[in-house]
This record gives sequence, C-alpha cells and structure tokens, in this order.
Amino acid sequence: MDTTLHDSLAHVRERADLETLGTFFGDVEPLEDPASIVSALHAVDRPLIFLRKDDGLALGGAGEIRTGGQAAPGGLPVVAYLPPSTPESLGDSGFRADHGIRYAYLAGAMANGIGSEEVVEAMAHAGMLAFFGSAGLSIDRVRKAVDRITATLGDLPFGFNLIHSPNERGLEEEIVDLYIERAVRLVEASAFLQLTPALIRYRLHGIHRNDAGEVIAPNKIIAKVSREEIAEKFFSPPPEKILTKLLDAGKISADDAELASEIPVAQDITAEADSGGHTDHRPALALLPTLCSVRDRLQKEYAYALPLRVGLAGGIATPQSAAAAFAMGAAYVLTGSINQS
Repeated sequence: MDTTLHDSLAHVRERADLETLGTFFGDVEPLEDPASIVSALHAVDRPLIFLRKDDGLALGGAGEIRTGGQAAPGGLPVVAYLPPSTPESLGDSGFRADHGIRYAYLAGAMANGIGSEEVVEAMAHAGMLAFFGSAGLSIDRVRKAVDRITATLGDLPFGFNLIHSPNERGLEEEIVDLYIERAVRLVEASAFLQLTPALIRYRLHGIHRNDAGEVIAPNKIIAKVSREEIAEKFFSPPPEKILTKLLDAGKISADDAELASEIPVAQDITAEADSGGHTDHRPALALLPTLCSVRDRLQKEYAYALPLRVGLAGGIATPQSAAAAFAMGAAYVLTGSINQS
C-alpha cells in the first residue's frame, strides 16, 4: 500500500497543470516529505488539502481556505481537497437516521437463533443494528427472545426475523401476532417468494396520518431479496387483492387500506448476493445495480415521500468488500456468516 501511494504521489507531484481551486492560509508549514504525506493519507478522519509550491505539491495542515479564482497573495494555491471519510459517514444518511444507528452496518437474522440475543444486544450498544434469527424456532422461544431484547435494549435499535412459511401459514400468523402484541417495530423479511396477508398486516398495523398530513407507518420492513420481480413487489404499495382480503376479515380498517396506497411494503431492501447461506447465487456486482434500477423506477412511479433504499449482503467479510459495497452505492451493508467467526 505505501509503495503504491509513494508512486502515485510522485506522479502527482510532477504535474503543474492542476487547476487552482482557491488559496490556503496555514498556521504551520505544509508537509512536503512523501513519507509524512503517506502517513497523513491514512488518517481518514481528517481533511486533505493539497497545495502547489514551486518545487511540487505539499499537504496543508490547520488553516483557512478561500475558494475561487487565482491564488491570493500570502497564501498557497489549493489544487485538491478531500473531506474526512469516517465510518459514520458511509452509506445512506437517511437510513442511519431512520433506524437510529451510528453506522450503516447490519447483522442479518441467521436462523435457529444463530443471530442471537447477544449479537442483537452487542450490535445495538455499538451503534449498529441486528436481527434476531427467529426462523426455525418455536413461538415460545421467540417470545422469550422478544421479552429479553425489548427489556435490555429499550429504545436502542433492533429487529426480528420474519421468514416466509408457505407450508406453515399458521406459524407465520402467530409470529406476526407476537410482534404486533409486543410492539416489535422492525422485521427482516426473508425468503419471501410472494407477499402474504400476515406480512401486510404487520406493515399496516398502527398506520395513520399525522397533523402535517404525512402517512406514518410505525412498523418497518427490511426485505432480503435476490430477484428483481420480488424487489418490485416489496417496493410497491400493498396489493389490492391482499388489502381486500384483510379488510373482509376485519384485520385492517378502510382507513388503513386507503393509507396503504401511499407507502411501499418495504422502504429498504437488502440485495442478497451469493454467500455462505441459501441464496440464488447472484453476483453482487450485477445484483446491486440491478435492484438499484428497480428502486429508481418505482420511486419515480409512486413518488414516495420517503425514498426507497437498497443495501447489500453476501460475501461481505473484509474492509475491502465493505468498501466496494459502499462505492457501488449500497445504503448499508449486512453480514451473516462472518459474525460466527
């Protein structure tokens, strides 16, 4: 890494045609030694201000930048500026704010309690978000986990898994009943091939319009998908067919059904790429941009008040892979198997 940086610096220092962005007035002498500049580049929490001197480029320290035009007397020309890049700034700022987290980093709901109470609690206390892996567990076991986590975390962020159970519709309904009863406000919907009445009932519970006329849906869903047609279902409002079924059964009100047209089933979708778990083996390099295009199309079609977002999961196990995910535009990253290490 240092050798590459040294080579890059040597190349840049030889350039004399860099545009002047403004003038820097510093309190201390700029750094000119390549080793010192390389060291400063590693401090990603500090801004980088590159200056032009008679003998090449230098790196400014504490001081003031006056932007625009030619260099002013008494200062040095600014030719490049890089703001701080902290872990807190990675990902989508709206996502972090909406879910009350410091870092756009999630731990997925690994089944059978592998995504445990301890993982959920540790992530929350560290400013991140995790989902309890309730899939494959009995309703009593999930209830105990809900009671423990809600008691220990209080207002800190957490979520629970809701897995598609086409062969156990009764269990899916029971889990949703539990989440509604215990006011679990966030679920990770996984393995859904189609939307279900239980999922829509969870999403619409407590929906209302506030004094400002905004539609508020207290229950949030982050859907984990790997196919475009499934992403489209989650990014669309709840389907009329399911709303009618729930309305006829008395499980939602007419007001609920009307307000449902203004929100997506899930504001956030995790693009589940190839990983150590059961996926469709889709490559992240292709899947994330594809689902982002679905996001953009449906956001334009429905003009939601809150923007749709796409995160990435699958094979994220190193700083390099996490950086690549954010560089491709992921709103957040989600890990699974690596959490067992």
